[in-house]
Amino acid sequence: MASGMHVALLRGVNVGRAKRVAMADLRALVEGLGYGSVRTLLNSGNVVFSVPRGARGDPAQRIEQALEAELGLSARVFVLSARELAAVVDGNPLLKVAKDPARLLVAVWSKPADRKRLAALEQADWSPDAFAAGPRAGYLWCSVGILESKLNMALGKALGDGSTSRNWATIMKLHALVVE
Repeated sequence: MASGMHVALLRGVNVGRAKRVAMADLRALVEGLGYGSVRTLLNSGNVVFSVPRGARGDPAQRIEQALEAELGLSARVFVLSARELAAVVDGNPLLKVAKDPARLLVAVWSKPADRKRLAALEQADWSPDAFAAGPRAGYLWCSVGILESKLNMALGKALGDGSTSRNWATIMKLHALVVE
């Protein structure tokens, strides 16, 4: 696994008209912060980058501040190291249940303490959907689709802007990029 590789997930970027940013601009912004091997995935605010040894400051906070200062864009940024992303991938307990990677969501939260806010969701019966929480991410099987999922709405209500979600197919593409 490439050491120093990280993934930044920007919440809500390129979802609506208000928060659009060209991926070339996003790459240039992240490179301008001194990060290397910068690549974007899709047109949805997913950035893979390396953090040089001795780099200072929290990458998520630095990217959030640069987005605001340089592009006038306010967006929450969630950063996972390659090791954290591998743990998220390896820890997915819903792979036997989920039949469509587009309907299997991974919700990443910024603080480990946020997991405690999901206790009620873990206890509820979401059939035919399913939910499981790991140390840094929750797994949501949305059997009838993401937009119609009461589980997805409940997670959003529980965490507010404290999380961002990607479908399993996107998570696997990001994982492939950080292990190259």
